[in-house]
Amino acid sequence: MEKLKITFKKLDENAVVPSYGSEFAAGADLYSLPGDVSIAPGQTVIIHTGLSFEIPEGYGGFIFARSGLATKKGLAPANKVGVIDSDYRGEIMVALHNSSGSVQTVSGGERIAQIVFLPYAAAEFFEADTLGDTKRGGGGFGSTGTN
Repeated sequence: MEKLKITFKKLDENAVVPSYGSEFAAGADLYSLPGDVSIAPGQTVIIHTGLSFEIPEGYGGFIFARSGLATKKGLAPANKVGVIDSDYRGEIMVALHNSSGSVQTVSGGERIAQIVFLPYAAAEFFEADTLGDTKRGGGGFGSTGTN
């Protein structure tokens, strides 16, 4: 498998370089900086990684929840999927939201989210008076069935 080259900069000497949990993992784990952070039920807190990336043009960095953290502690990115554009050079931060009923603690150096690098296509938008017909048409939520 060909690997995308991502250049990074440590903004904090204690920052942990992202790592993959297994040979074929799609997402690289992002780690919190040292220092425990408590997150109250229903609260969202920005967790710092101390890293910035140089993402190649034509790719984005997409921040997803870590399944264990989300299911066991109720902690997941507040925006569900974070999008890091290739021209962003600031610190990678994760807005973790606590959907559990109790205070949760993020320990220093804990894996807080995962980043997946994906290609994307930029669109050109053209206004029209009509759009092509499809079988589904304007059918929205649930219009294709419930199974």
